[in-house]
Amino acid sequence: MEIKIGIQHAPRELVLDTDLDAEGVTALVTGGSDVLTFTDTKGRTVLVPSAKLAYVEIGTPSVGTVGFRG
Repeated sequence: MEIKIGIQHAPRELVLDTDLDAEGVTALVTGGSDVLTFTDTKGRTVLVPSAKLAYVEIGTPSVGTVGFRG
């Protein structure tokens, strides 16, 4: 699933694919933690201070892609 994360005072948003479903992402964001920890589909970990979140956009589930992206 693709997630777009807006961070206050940052010119660009973070975009990552995760194996979490929409309910998992929602639970993580609304869980009250000081730091949100996301792990993408390639095993990379992204830490975001929850106090600096501007928005979190939850996309549609990721489908296996084949070929080139243009």
